Order: sequence, then C-alpha cells, then structure tokens
Amino acid sequence: MSKPRMLTGDRPTGKLHLGHYVGTLKKRVKLQQEYESFFIFADLHMLTTKHLPEHIRETDVHARELVLDAISAGIEPEHATFYVQSGVHEISEMYTLFQSLVTVSRLERIPSLKEMARDANVEMPFGLLGYPVLQAADILCVKANIVPVGKDNVAHVEVTREIARRFNSLYGEIFPIPEVIVGEVPTLVGIDGQLKMSKSLNNAIFLSDTAKEVERKVMRMYTDPNRVRADIPGTVEGNPLFIYHDAFNPNLEEVEDLKIRYRAGRVGDVEVKQKLALTLNAMLDPMRERRAAYDAPGRIEELIYNGTQWVREETKKTLYEMQKVMGFTGVWNRIRRKAEKSAGMAGRDRQEAL
Repeated sequence: MSKPRMLTGDRPTGKLHLGHYVGTLKKRVKLQQEYESFFIFADLHMLTTKHLPEHIRETDVHARELVLDAISAGIEPEHATFYVQSGVHEISEMYTLFQSLVTVSRLERIPSLKEMARDANVEMPFGLLGYPVLQAADILCVKANIVPVGKDNVAHVEVTREIARRFNSLYGEIFPIPEVIVGEVPTLVGIDGQLKMSKSLNNAIFLSDTAKEVERKVMRMYTDPNRVRADIPGTVEGNPLFIYHDAFNPNLEEVEDLKIRYRAGRVGDVEVKQKLALTLNAMLDPMRERRAAYDAPGRIEELIYNGTQWVREETKKTLYEMQKVMGFTGVWNRIRRKAEKSAGMAGRDRQEAL
C-alpha cells in the first residue's frame, strides 16, 4: 500500500532562514518518513509580488539554494520529490478549472493577501487575489493528504479544502481533503526585534550562514532598550534574545539561569548573545556538513529536473480524471469524431468526383 502524500514548498525568492526552519521545515523533516514527500518551488506564485525579468531569471539559482537548504536541514533526497511549479504546465489548467469554485468575496476575506500586497507596496493584483486558488491546484495535483505550512498560510489551505469538497460534491470523489499542519513554534521575530524574520527585511539568520556570520548577526540583535548597563534588571518577555533561546537552546537549565540573572541585573547582554551564537552554530554545523556533501555541479539540478518530470506525469493523470468527471473529455471527443467523420466524407466525395 502506498504512503499518504505530503506537499509543501516555498517561493524561490531567496534562501531559507531560521524562521522557515521553525515554521515548517523542521516539521517537514519529521514527517518525511511517514509520507511520500513533494516539495514545490512555486515560481508562478512569485509573480504575484516579484514579476520583473530579473526576478524570473534568478528562479533556477534560488531553487537550487532551496533544495540545498532542505537537504542540509535533514530532508533525504532519495525519499523526496523536488520540482519547479512552472515546469508542470497542467497545474495552470487545473487552476483555471478551480476558479469557478470559489467567490471573490471569500478570497477578499483572507488577511494575509492584503498583507502581502502591502509589504510589496502594490495594489492587489488579480494574481495575488487568486493565490490560494493556484495553491489549491499545487496541493491537489498530487492529491496531497497533508500540507505543512506557516500560520500565515493556514487560511490558504482552508480554501483548498473548500475547493476539494465542492469539486467532489459537484462532479465526483477525486480529491482527498488535505489536512493542514502548522509549525510548533510561533512566528520568529527578526533580529531587529520589530517584525517577523524576513529575507527582504534584512533581519534574518539564514541556514546557509557561516559561523562568523551567525556570530555577527547575533551580536547586533535587538534586546531590552531600557537596559543600558548589565547591572540593570532586564525584561525577558518579548526579548528577541530569549525568544531565540526558547526556540533553539536545548539546555533548559542554562536558559532558565540566564533568565533569572537577566531579570536580576546579574548578566550582560554580551554573555546571553555569546551563548545564543554557540547554540545556533551547534545546530547549524551539521547542516553545513550536509550542504557541502551535496553541493556538487549539476547534482541538485538533476534532482529538480527528474522531480519535475515525475510530478508532471502525476498531474496529467489528475487533470484527466478531472476533465473526465466534469464532462470535458466527452465534449472534445464528440467534436473530434464529428470532425473526423466530416473530413472522411469530404475525402470520399472528392475521390468520387475524380
């Protein structure tokens, strides 16, 4: 019996960072043995906010980096399928078929779409409003059973569930209703302490950062602004340093000791930062080793190419099932038969005239 399927992925706009790791990547690694795993590089989704030629030209480079990030974090390439969304043309046709199964008002109620438009400083384009519908095609094209996402995408997957139910009800039971899996850790604040970690805001620690880069970024992290000396009691709650310690430091006794001393004004920010840098590098060092082992010319591109070819064949099967239960194959076949019959009769008439 085949395994149930997991579909997840990222827009190829840059490298993965610690926020991605705690948001979904850690969960993906944990679940990969239980599920047949598909990882999409959603370059069509990228067009909603990054559609200039230079953005598109960088897609293959970013996709390669994303594969290396995933493998470095623990994804086993022999048990995973990596693919580029734009290489599976049938996804766009599925997207078209799904568009009538959801209303504009339903999509307008999704707050993350407004946030994406605001962050990109653009008026809501049609493509961004339809983002969750295209995402439904991404998920359902391989008939995924679970979808690990960050909390910002939970509402998107709910649209997928609604579309799957409506399609099954109208035309026939084809799609499983995918379950959404959310990361265990809340959205990770950036090192600036102001907004969530984001590659575009230059406040991220990347999985591919060197040990020196991690140390440099940690040492300039935002802390308690009211604490100008180490002997002044500091605030732990909401302090990015302790948010990171709670998320990544496995030594709970050390974390609790730092919190007690920080509140009492008996430890400086430097010591807290140094221990955080050691913690992060201890976690990232094995990732750096795995990354180096797989970072060979052409190796990652071959994984993506083979994965894309495989997913395209799977999606063709799903699309044909959709067309069949909807009646589109019958429409085309009837037209084709009548055209062939007409062409045959015309050919016989020409032969008789001669």
